[in-house]
Amino acid sequence: MIQFNLLGISGSLRQGSFNRHLIREAGRLMEGAKLTEADIDLPLYNGDVEDTHGIPAKVQVLADQIAAADAVVISTPEYNQSFSGVLKNALDWVSRTEGAPWKGKPVALISAAAGRAGGARAQYALRLAMTPFRPRLLMGPEVMVAAAQDQFTNGKLAEDEIYERSLKVLMKLLKAEAALVA
Repeated sequence: MIQFNLLGISGSLRQGSFNRHLIREAGRLMEGAKLTEADIDLPLYNGDVEDTHGIPAKVQVLADQIAAADAVVISTPEYNQSFSGVLKNALDWVSRTEGAPWKGKPVALISAAAGRAGGARAQYALRLAMTPFRPRLLMGPEVMVAAAQDQFTNGKLAEDEIYERSLKVLMKLLKAEAALVA
């Protein structure tokens, strides 16, 4: 079986975050996938730093991971009706690298949040922020895990619940989308 390289980006830096659990579940539910978790704990974007020192090594690693992946899944929390600042910072830095790593890349957006909307506003804002990079954003099924604190046991989604079923379908579609551009 050919191994599928899936890059997972969590919009939360916290190791135990529900969004980190959700990208791991995405990797588990995608048959034949090797999940690599991206590190977005990057310095704040500063044009003066870029002009003086160039692209930081950690940013280049992230851009290279995006370029090398067959597909990317991004899971974001919802902070103040949008996606996280660390995720925005990562997008800004990667946009400054050579080669347009997002262009044409199959990408699925998912979210987990404590609220009842499951991060819907964060996903919509993230979709808008991704548009200039011209990825192949999947339109659904939408996976927005509401009341995330009640949906995971030992890092795993409740079996046979709508979230797990929807995530499995989304990962199957992401893999099919990647096959179209391979």
